Amino acid sequence: MPSKPLKSHKSLTALAIFAAIATFAAPVLAQVKIGVVTSSTGPTALVGISQKNTVPLLPTKIGDLTVEYISRDDASDSTNSVTEIKKLISESNIDALIGPSGSPNAMGVIQFIADAGVPMLALVGTAAVVLPMTEPKKWVFKTTQNDDIIAKALVGQMVKMKIKTLGVIALNDPYGENWVKVVGELAAKNDIKIVATERFLRTDTSVTAQSLKVLAAAPDAVLIAAAGGPTVLPQTTLFDQGYKGQIFQTHGAALPDFLRLGGKKVEGTILAASLMLVLPEIADSNPSKKMAIDYIAAYEKLNGSKPATFGANVYDAGLLLQKAIPIAAQKAKPGTKEFRAALRDALEQTKELVATQGVYTMTAADHSGFDDRGRELITVKDGNWKLLK
Repeated sequence: MPSKPLKSHKSLTALAIFAAIATFAAPVLAQVKIGVVTSSTGPTALVGISQKNTVPLLPTKIGDLTVEYISRDDASDSTNSVTEIKKLISESNIDALIGPSGSPNAMGVIQFIADAGVPMLALVGTAAVVLPMTEPKKWVFKTTQNDDIIAKALVGQMVKMKIKTLGVIALNDPYGENWVKVVGELAAKNDIKIVATERFLRTDTSVTAQSLKVLAAAPDAVLIAAAGGPTVLPQTTLFDQGYKGQIFQTHGAALPDFLRLGGKKVEGTILAASLMLVLPEIADSNPSKKMAIDYIAAYEKLNGSKPATFGANVYDAGLLLQKAIPIAAQKAKPGTKEFRAALRDALEQTKELVATQGVYTMTAADHSGFDDRGRELITVKDGNWKLLK
């Protein structure tokens, strides 16, 4: 029966043509490209690793748009940050940037980002990336708490503890410098005298000279203004030298490795940082608690370990973009300067966005957006983080 194979062949051909037409006619989703630059190796790796590992948790489809994340490691080097970001702008035509991890790295790329008209969601602690607001900084947003929010909580606790003299050991970079400025102003307003200020590098393997100078000034308390691994060395050095006063840390110490590396030598530390450190003690009514629990669970499932709070800075950047991208897409197509400008505007108009570490409300003057809901006073007790009560 020669006709049957012929009929079958015609049917298959028709189906193939129909499939080809359907495929050709199917709408192709526009794509948003997001560059991500983290310090997953080098001195800032304890900050950057959890940030890099969070990228796969970010949304790959937002509204009718697909999203591609192009992840790069700057090895904690500011020059590498500039190189990688220039490539992401010129070769990948990114619509936004998440990163970098380090404060010096972020400060060094602001002008390049502004010149290209690409909004940047910086993952850094220092408020200097967004304050004081300038034309270039209008392109920068920040997913961590500004220094003054953290510093007010710390200085308030110092006043409560009747501390009158303070020593400071700070990183010799924008993170440390801004902390010296902010805490200096707050201390003066609260009749706390800073009797010693010492600086060190992220790559230093010894701070003996600096700690001895602080010890000689005999302050009631010492503030260590550092981020990631470098938070541990000044404190353990002071402990070994017999310092008995109160040690304060910034939110830069809010990572599991601070406890692991410091051990008993960091017991009793006081810091102000994200609620993520003490989630079991946070009331269920806190709007960020469920968001933080869900992020930690997803991260642990993917990576087999819990994230440092720094990873949440990337996750929150994803939440900010998830809200802003559909707004920008109503005005222009991804891949264009008009879209990037609209995206910047939409980020600036963020209101009451609940995220893992607090609630974001951006304004033209405030590109961090956190208020007091973005921090808790925390101490180290029996080797664990505990709410300070």
